[in-house]
Amino acid sequence: MIVVSPILRRVVYPALANTGYLRRRAHHGAFCTLTYHGVLPAGYKSSDPHQDGCLVSTKNLRAQLGLLKEIYHIVSPEDVREWISGAGELPERSVLVTCDDGLRNSLTDMAPILAEEAVSCLFFVLGASSLEGSAALWYERLYRMLQVAPQGNYSFDLPDSHLPRLVLDLTDPAARRAVWWSLVNTLSQYDQAFRTDFIETARRKFGSQGSWETVEWDNAQHRRFGLLRAKDLRQLVDMGMSIGSHTLNHPVLSQQPSELAWEEIAKSRSVVEKATGKPVWALAYPYGDPTSVTAREMQMAEQAGYECAFMNVGGGFGAALPRFAMPRVHVTAGMELAEFEAHISGFHRDFRARLRGEAL
Repeated sequence: MIVVSPILRRVVYPALANTGYLRRRAHHGAFCTLTYHGVLPAGYKSSDPHQDGCLVSTKNLRAQLGLLKEIYHIVSPEDVREWISGAGELPERSVLVTCDDGLRNSLTDMAPILAEEAVSCLFFVLGASSLEGSAALWYERLYRMLQVAPQGNYSFDLPDSHLPRLVLDLTDPAARRAVWWSLVNTLSQYDQAFRTDFIETARRKFGSQGSWETVEWDNAQHRRFGLLRAKDLRQLVDMGMSIGSHTLNHPVLSQQPSELAWEEIAKSRSVVEKATGKPVWALAYPYGDPTSVTAREMQMAEQAGYECAFMNVGGGFGAALPRFAMPRVHVTAGMELAEFEAHISGFHRDFRARLRGEAL
């Protein structure tokens, strides 16, 4: 989640927005990409703001789209594809809307609003969505399981690891999010089959309190945690949306050996194309920050035949636009309209860079 000072969020950004400074700052901007991760489904009761912090409310989504349509030029994914290939031009202050992860709510709750507003979105989905069974993101399963596990220390064997045994310290509830993220990086070194086996082994160790996903989900929970299936992808295409790849299973690519990272990047393109019957020309890297994406993954994206690839940081007008590390503004649940505009204008990015003493 993006951490923004309350003074910036509640005082500085609203003041800059009210004076029109943010709009003027973006006036000569060329291109900006936004990334959503879905919306909070109607009827869903959030129990963890950290886990749900990337999903926006439908109210905020409508307000943000309204601002974009009033001030900027929302362009379609195909417009951007032509621009990237050199076959077309974009108007000033062009904004592309994207959405990562391929959760069911992107079809049931988000896409209808986009269609109503005549906005075409580039949905980045997992290769797992080319299947027809039910599924959830492995790292969300892991997060929820660790949050409800009984306190204690738990040890696990890892194959081909420099660690004699992996020990999870779950004695401090406040530290569990850090344990989860460390474990996400560790498990990303292995394939999806191992991650699935690990989660099942851990679930048995934790007992009934670790069996979150064995409980019958209601409709809202299915829309919140379930992944799109192949037929859902085709329905999004029929609604005028575009589909890109978000890898096969959403690992931290930089942690993977080359053969696994290549399979995640290259195979996901072919399986999503097969599921949709449409070319997949863009990739969004999982997590999309400089620690999870290196030059190796960018090179693989190009070699796999993608025309461009997107990060999840550094966005806003005025940013450099490397073809296989395209920056994006990550829209989060707590982002009010003034903060949203501060990110789009590039002010937030440049202000943070100045605080860190970086050259602009």
